[in-house]
Amino acid sequence: MTPLISIITITYNAAETIGVTMASVAQQTCRDYEHIVIDGASSDATLKIARSYADVRILSEPDRGLYDAMNKGLHMARGKYVLFLNSGDTFHSDKTLEAYARRARLGDDIIYGDTVIVDKERRMIGPRHYSVPARLTFESFSKGMLICHQAFMVRSALAPHYDLSYRFSSDYDWTIRCIKNADESKCSNLGMITIDYLADGMTDRNKLKSLRERYSVMAHHYGHRHALKRHIELVANLFLK
Repeated sequence: MTPLISIITITYNAAETIGVTMASVAQQTCRDYEHIVIDGASSDATLKIARSYADVRILSEPDRGLYDAMNKGLHMARGKYVLFLNSGDTFHSDKTLEAYARRARLGDDIIYGDTVIVDKERRMIGPRHYSVPARLTFESFSKGMLICHQAFMVRSALAPHYDLSYRFSSDYDWTIRCIKNADESKCSNLGMITIDYLADGMTDRNKLKSLRERYSVMAHHYGHRHALKRHIELVANLFLK
C-alpha cells in the first residue's frame, strides 16, 4: 500500500542527535507514513539507534554529501508526499504529522508551517529570522528562504532532484523549483509551529559560503539586480544588529 507521506532523514555519525528524531517520528498520531533513513556509512552508533525502531527503511553507504543523500531519499520514497526531517530535528508535537496529512488528503501541492530553533538540550532559542508567508507564491522566495526546509512538504510528483553543484544552499534552489512546479492555489500554510530545528547545522557552520550560494540561487531565479539589492539589505541589517 502506498503511504501518504515519506519522511526522509539524512544521517552521518549522528548518534548524538538521531534518537530524538526517530522518537519524534515514531510518536506521531498519524500512522500513514514511511520513515526512510539515508546514512552516509556512519562509523558510530547511528545505525544501531535507527534500527532499534520498527518499520524504518535504511540505506547506509558512502555519498557525495548532504544533497546527494537527499536525492537517494527521493529515489527510495514511495509516499505521495515527501518531507525531510534531518537528524536532530523533530516534529513540534505528536499531532504535527496529522496536520500535514489532513491537507495532503485534500490534494494540496505544498504544505508548510512555522519553525522554532532549539539547542541540543531541546530548549527553545527562538523563532527563525524569517516569518512564513500567509500565502505562498513563486515571488515569496525572492525575499530569501522564508520556510524552513524541514517544515516544507511537497507532493512527490512535483519534487525535482537537488542540484549537486550547490554544497550548502541546494535546499533553497529546490524549494523554489518545487513552487514553480506547483499550483499556487494549492499551497497551504498550516498556521502553526510544525518543526523544532536543531541549531548548528551544516549551513550554520558555513554562513559565508552559504550566503554566496544563496546569492547565486536568487540571481538564477529572480535576476542579479534583485539578488544584489536583497543582499545589500541583508548585510545592512546584520550590521545594524
